[in-house]
Amino acid sequence: MVDFQRNLSEKERYIFEKVENSIPVLWINPNKTDRFPENHSYSFQVVLEAEKRLKRFSSYIKLVFPETKNLQGIIESKLIEIPNMKQLIEKHANKPLAGKLLLKCDHELPVSGSIKARGGIYEVLKFAEHIAFKHGFIKETDDYAAFQRSEFKELFSRYKIAVGSTGNLGLSIGIMAAKLGFQVTVHMSMDAKEWKKKLLREKGVQVIEYASDYSLAVEEGRRQAADDSMCHFVDDENSIDLFSGYAVSALRLKNQLEQLNIRVDQEHPLFVYLPCGVGGGPGGVAYGLKAIYKEHVHIFFGEPTQSPCMLLGMMTGLHDNISVMDIGLTNRTEADGLAVGRPSKFVGKLMEPILSGCYTVADDFLFESLKEMARTEGIFMEPSSHASVYGPIQLLKEGKTYLEHHGLLDKLNQATHLLWGTGGNMVPQEEREKYLNKTI
Repeated sequence: MVDFQRNLSEKERYIFEKVENSIPVLWINPNKTDRFPENHSYSFQVVLEAEKRLKRFSSYIKLVFPETKNLQGIIESKLIEIPNMKQLIEKHANKPLAGKLLLKCDHELPVSGSIKARGGIYEVLKFAEHIAFKHGFIKETDDYAAFQRSEFKELFSRYKIAVGSTGNLGLSIGIMAAKLGFQVTVHMSMDAKEWKKKLLREKGVQVIEYASDYSLAVEEGRRQAADDSMCHFVDDENSIDLFSGYAVSALRLKNQLEQLNIRVDQEHPLFVYLPCGVGGGPGGVAYGLKAIYKEHVHIFFGEPTQSPCMLLGMMTGLHDNISVMDIGLTNRTEADGLAVGRPSKFVGKLMEPILSGCYTVADDFLFESLKEMARTEGIFMEPSSHASVYGPIQLLKEGKTYLEHHGLLDKLNQATHLLWGTGGNMVPQEEREKYLNKTI
């Protein structure tokens, strides 16, 4: 038996075997306590500060991205009910799905069309604010519409921003940083789609391609940035700013649930299913939701069967010290945003007491769900987004013990199941047609 299996329970060894063989699984986190880690430097206060910073920038965002005008410069997505998708879930689970089924539409977030717009754009804005403060260009009490002025662009043009990405984070960083006037470099892994690279280059972003996976692109980007004192590297694996931008979504979601008269309490549990790559996006959302709803929210991360890095890192306790390739998986998936071989340790450690579990999903299902969502709900999302749809299926099929343990079996009729969309509306029509016509 390999060393990292020694501490696994009998049940986890069984799951590990299925993971090795690329068979969809549900892993329940045995360390969940619903309390945040003690002695951790991160706190919810940082999330509240991030929300205030985004409000300060709203007057600027409204000016330079007119599509946000009706949202007053706040980059946010709608929350909708998708009852027609229950049929697909029930078919695969062979059980009825009680309660409401909602979709958080981050696949159509303004500016860059994915959940990465939250963390990526926030980190760029915070860095821009820091430079503007440092040079005396603006004060916190000023109108941030001033950031569109030419002297700001001239100032930012002396600075560089870099990031490693499989695609969507690169888009959000590239679009926002280029708009402000920064010199931007995106280090793209082999999984990144060609149209994303093309779009970035059209925005004036330098794209460096790698014939390797996400981890190497990040590592090389980090190394190059370390040699340049004028370069800020957006570190998807360790960034507190990215994490904070994602976590703000929980505050917004709370308001949206209240507007829909949806309660979240002991009698009305909330189940949330998030696609997971390196972990920053889903981790930030999970942290924010757990801070607000505590034990009444149950959060699951979904990953491709060939790229279950967070599941593997958390189940073994090794976090970023283990890669999916270490157990013979390829890290190849059509869900390009989730093609990550090694998870964020920062996120994994923070999730240990609050995440309910992780599940894996085969690429074939992602395309079946993509077509069904388009047919029945008129909604297009990237394959990565559809990892969320498999969450309720796995919970219904394999989660009975979890539901019993938490006293949830008799509360499912009043439950809310929330699928988190992560990317989609930037996909060119030609690419959409390829996805929709793909043979499963």
